Amino acid sequence: MEKRLAEREGVAFTAIEAGAMHGVGARRAARGAWHTARGAWSAWRLIGAYRPDVVLLTGGFVGVPVSLAAWLRRTPSVVYLPDIEPGLALKVMARLANRVAVTSKASAAFIPRNKMVVTGYPVREAFTQTTRNTARARFNLPSDAKVLLVFGGSIGARSINQALLGAIDALLSIPTARILHITGQRDWPAMQTAHQALPGALRERYLIFPYLHDEMADALAAADLVVCRSGASALGELTSLGLPAVLVPYPHAWRYQRVNAHYLAERGAAVVLEDAELNNPQHGLAQVAVALLNDPSRLAAMQEASRRLGASLAGGARRIAEIVWETGQRYAR
Repeated sequence: MEKRLAEREGVAFTAIEAGAMHGVGARRAARGAWHTARGAWSAWRLIGAYRPDVVLLTGGFVGVPVSLAAWLRRTPSVVYLPDIEPGLALKVMARLANRVAVTSKASAAFIPRNKMVVTGYPVREAFTQTTRNTARARFNLPSDAKVLLVFGGSIGARSINQALLGAIDALLSIPTARILHITGQRDWPAMQTAHQALPGALRERYLIFPYLHDEMADALAAADLVVCRSGASALGELTSLGLPAVLVPYPHAWRYQRVNAHYLAERGAAVVLEDAELNNPQHGLAQVAVALLNDPSRLAAMQEASRRLGASLAGGARRIAEIVWETGQRYAR
């Protein structure tokens, strides 16, 4: 996926081997260590050939070999932590980095103060250029509709997709309700079949897509409420548009998604729904989403809380760029 995204922006792309080594069992950890060592050697050669002034890295074990190679080459590096709490890989990278940019000051408990700089979250320009009216026109949505946007990342989230199918009748019992659903490529054939099997009156108010890229900012701007996972983009993209959310942390990832979700919920911008509770008949997805869509005052309060957070996290892209530039200048060889 990263290769496709880089190439569509005209950015040169080179893949580096890496592997997970924490929480995956001894055999897989050994394979991960081998791939990481091979990746570090490839990154060592690449950095030697390219001779960068500075290296910018972000989270995940895929960054570890590049971080290690940059440190061995004495090339300065900046690490960006998009989530509130770093995973083990990013903690390793932070130790080797010259500066660590973080989305929120809430990360101060995990990052050395002498390296940490609070930057906010970087969002694409599309998020600052879209408006609710133009976004709704793009998707043919009435201006007075109550719009629920549901998505689960680039490949989708099967548990959310299945729970939504079970909640369609309840959600669309609200006369003005409309649903935008980004299913992900993996479940698209099955979801498309289920969509076609719905009665025509429901099908017209339930719009599905396998994936959105350029249109994602508009899909978010068109929404009154979002149901999604709580990866780092929930911190920046949802709040940049002042969106209330029902956040469903991915249960099989390390705890960073849960930390992100509770960070937003504790500040009034979201509610947290555990993956195991999505189909709960008393307080599952249908009940939580319908209650929020039918409670304008609560939605308005959540919107305001989300906007306040968005204002505090704005400007991340420019600030990270400034730190990269400053680091390259300060530690230039």
